[in-house]
Amino acid sequence: MNIPKMRSPKVAFEAVPRNWFAGSRSATHVANAVNLLFPAGERFFIRSVMHYMPQLSPERAAQVRGFFAQEGKHAHAHEQLFETLKTQGYDIDSILRRYEKVAYDGIEKATSPRMRLAVTAALEHFTAIMAEDALQTRELEHADPEVRHLLEWHAVEELEHKAVAFDVLAEVAPSYPLRCAGMILAVLTLGGFWVFAFRELVKQDGMTMREALRDLRAIQAHGKKTGQFLGEGPIATRIFARGIRAYLRRGFHPNDVDHQPIIDAALARLRAEGVLNPEKASAQAAA
Repeated sequence: MNIPKMRSPKVAFEAVPRNWFAGSRSATHVANAVNLLFPAGERFFIRSVMHYMPQLSPERAAQVRGFFAQEGKHAHAHEQLFETLKTQGYDIDSILRRYEKVAYDGIEKATSPRMRLAVTAALEHFTAIMAEDALQTRELEHADPEVRHLLEWHAVEELEHKAVAFDVLAEVAPSYPLRCAGMILAVLTLGGFWVFAFRELVKQDGMTMREALRDLRAIQAHGKKTGQFLGEGPIATRIFARGIRAYLRRGFHPNDVDHQPIIDAALARLRAEGVLNPEKASAQAAA
């Protein structure tokens, strides 16, 4: 049983430009919008899995502690990027307040521990798809180097612990209808909050949603014409539809796809670029 290892990337966001993704306001807002969801979301994942710690075997508990360590580090790193967004003039606190009030003061408190765990497992499946996308395509070549390093490191560790929440769910509440219900709520919340954050950032940047969407379509069309990959199809199909199809297969398991080769390649690249220490791992999750 592999235990996820916490790493500390060397990243600094002070010089990240306002339009850090492909020089585009709209593309940057798509990425910033989902990044705004990560810290509170990852802490929700930790709470959801932690509820079941007393029921887990020592081996599974050790794996879960590694998952907690990685997710906690991700939340902290993304919050460092938030400070740069604030200096660029974005009122992200108002976005985060509304998102967290609905998601965690509202939906989380209104759902059972089993449902929260099922939602966590489904959302971890979507983050694994986004991570695979980030590492397998050339999309992040269009990003500012510091943010690219953050997202590549995050992607590596999402793929390393992609099965942890799913395995805990299978152990403590092995119900296919519950898994499906968790997927439905995960799609509604991730999709809804991502659109909400994107709309708010676009509005703060003085754009309309129509202008932003037109700009995104133009970027994708230009990418197809020039061969410079930037978003192979809409997020609704390449992340959500693809994720739902795989997850609802009864025999599905996150480890059905072997991501170790792209994990190893990304770690080697991040170490060569000085983002991660060359040592095997910086820290093991505390027992």
